[in-house]
Amino acid sequence: MKQVLSLFDLSQKVNYKNEVLSGLTVALALIPEAIAFALIAGLHPLTGLYAAFSMGLITSVFGGRPGMISGATGAVAVVIVSLAKSHGVEYIFAAVILAGIIQMAAGFFKLGKFIRLVPHPVMFGFVNGLAIVIFMAQLGSFKITNTNGVQEWMQGSQLYIMLGLVLLTMLIIWGLPKITKVVPASLTAILVTTAIVLGLGLETKTVGDISPIKGGFPPFHIPSVPFNLETLNIIFPYALIVAGVGLIESLLTLNLIDEITETRGRSNKEAIAQGAANLVTGFFSGMGGCAMIGQSLINISSGARARLSGIVASVMLLVFVMFGAEYIEQMPMAALTGLMIMVSIGTFEWASFKVIGKMPNHDILVGILVAGITVLLHNLALAVLIGVIISALVFAWENAKRIRARKYVDDKGIKHYEIFGPLFFGSTQAFSEKFDVQEDPDTVIIDFQESRINDMSGIEALNKITERYQKAGKELHLKHLSPDCRKLLKNAEKIIDVNILEDPTYKVAVEI
Repeated sequence: MKQVLSLFDLSQKVNYKNEVLSGLTVALALIPEAIAFALIAGLHPLTGLYAAFSMGLITSVFGGRPGMISGATGAVAVVIVSLAKSHGVEYIFAAVILAGIIQMAAGFFKLGKFIRLVPHPVMFGFVNGLAIVIFMAQLGSFKITNTNGVQEWMQGSQLYIMLGLVLLTMLIIWGLPKITKVVPASLTAILVTTAIVLGLGLETKTVGDISPIKGGFPPFHIPSVPFNLETLNIIFPYALIVAGVGLIESLLTLNLIDEITETRGRSNKEAIAQGAANLVTGFFSGMGGCAMIGQSLINISSGARARLSGIVASVMLLVFVMFGAEYIEQMPMAALTGLMIMVSIGTFEWASFKVIGKMPNHDILVGILVAGITVLLHNLALAVLIGVIISALVFAWENAKRIRARKYVDDKGIKHYEIFGPLFFGSTQAFSEKFDVQEDPDTVIIDFQESRINDMSGIEALNKITERYQKAGKELHLKHLSPDCRKLLKNAEKIIDVNILEDPTYKVAVEI
């Protein structure tokens, strides 16, 4: 019994009111997002709603980050849109199932820890870019379809009503917490704005204008695709990208929620839960998804900290779809637009402006680049990957410049080179230029007490310098090699010759 309670975080102190009300707010916010993302992918709105339900429920129960919300996302929609156009929805379901298997494998092999390799500037860029994307997605709410089927901007009273309702929603979300925190500001804003629209009979865009959302329980469905190698060749690239995008966005969201709540989630457990959720979603007519930073922030900002809020959100979403669709369809899009704009404002790292001129220029550039790619391509995985690669190259370049040598000749006439800094592929040329082989005495010591050989390029550079001293007929000793450096040299014996004959084991004189 205790294990069951622990699973739902009920064994710990939980504010049930906050959890339930936050879950209800998130459920309302999930509806237009799920519909919009399904339409982006060229799919029926119910595929997005079903994904939001199954993804949200499974990850809330089994995920590694209580309070985090998962569902259908724009990042996944952008990936699968071309597959939907070329092969249809059945191949989408198959790709989502395969993506789930890949994500579960990543979790089982504990690959979630590699999210630590994402530098802080990349996180800044990711969050800021996502905030801009969320804001830009709301601009579509200010457009209507004319008689010719063309989208055009609202004008006149229709635009003023929309703007007024959006601003009212934002004002309530901003101002209510300053007065009371008894009820979530987001839920209050949605209910007040909806009541005003219905009470005054205002003509404005509603959720029902986007698409009907009436549906039943997600039906179990095995994808109708040929089970052969050709199908695997078609869906595997999409599945791999969906899995990668999903894990990156989910684990970055996990880290963000960790910082806000000052707690720590479990990345590998989250990866397994995300994979299981996508696996199930593919069999229950869903388009797949991952963690949703916007809804997660709504949930956390409303006071939710346990798994209960996510469970309530997913279950209530299904209840709305099955029994309350006609009421949800009357909800004004202005309320949800105002809510998501406030989410984008809250998501944006405004502190990133304060670090301009205080952080290294290359870090600022990386943050701007990641944000730009996120906004222009809506490809979060690519943006983060490029950011990590550039940060790694900058790190290698900066460290390559830090290798140096302190030189002196002792009273025995032996010349010492005390090496400082790492010896790796980026610093090998600078390392080689430190030595004056022709002018050095007959005995030379290279001291690595303040240095370390990190890779094969470092070994090769060491090999070349020993060859130069050997050809000059001079004796070379290596001193203070760390155990891992010795192991690296030992492993390299079959590939290269270190050319120092004093030590038959490592071919180095480690202490003299």
